Amino acid sequence: MDVRGSLVCVGTGMMLGAHIGPRARSHIEQADVVFVAVSDALVELWIQGMHPDVRSLQPLYAEGKSRRDTYLQMVDAMMEEVRAGRRVCGAFYGHPGVFALAPHLAVEQARSEGFDAEMEPGVSAEDCLYADLGIDPGTFGCQHYEASQFMLYRRRIDASAYLVLWQVGLAGDRSLRRFSTSSAERQLLVDLLAEDYPLDHHVIAYEAATLPIASPRRERVRLSELATAELRQHTTLVIPPARRMQINVDMRQRLEALQNGADAPFDSPENHHFKRTHHVERNPVS
Repeated sequence: MDVRGSLVCVGTGMMLGAHIGPRARSHIEQADVVFVAVSDALVELWIQGMHPDVRSLQPLYAEGKSRRDTYLQMVDAMMEEVRAGRRVCGAFYGHPGVFALAPHLAVEQARSEGFDAEMEPGVSAEDCLYADLGIDPGTFGCQHYEASQFMLYRRRIDASAYLVLWQVGLAGDRSLRRFSTSSAERQLLVDLLAEDYPLDHHVIAYEAATLPIASPRRERVRLSELATAELRQHTTLVIPPARRMQINVDMRQRLEALQNGADAPFDSPENHHFKRTHHVERNPVS
């Protein structure tokens, strides 16, 4: 009987033992081999309690080594077992598809070779951010960028929405070989942000809690102080809105003209409820 290998990449969530879903746990327990890339050694030990053959991917990281090379080696390690006919599970902290290149590459590679491959979502740092900071992305909108990419490419920023910059501790790194950047490089980020935000605008250095006994980091600093703030590789920068949303008068008039000609009146109970629960002219909180 020809035994076909398979691959599934699952998310273990951000917090040890608290965020993993039943499907992700089942994939780990039923796999032939489990590869792990998680936030710390305690999480790795916890996963080892679910399966007898758990192999850490963390030793593939090294100072001065390109993270791109590390990710490709992770893919190779998992694919070697898939090609050998084994059911392989890659367990990654958070969500395996959010700021995690190796799972995407591995699933793509496995599918291109004709193997069954899928990704099982998990609780990501973004999910924790909304809960810990009390942010609803539907209130003012939310823009997300990787910090170095934000610096290296021109982006049109809407300062009436939230701006979230990921991996801000690596802001300005172009080598993919470093685990932090200097205050001088971060000052360039400050200079760029100052084109849209006042320097006294408060921003938030955020880090999700990874252990039940820990608390999330929610440190508020002024934009002018950001270059010298403590920013780690996993620190996320959250910039609240700095101005009100601008009303699009022309679009409102065009919509009103369409709605006045519709069969149902615009101020039906359904529309009244929608306008009441989706009011968009509140003052932004900074």
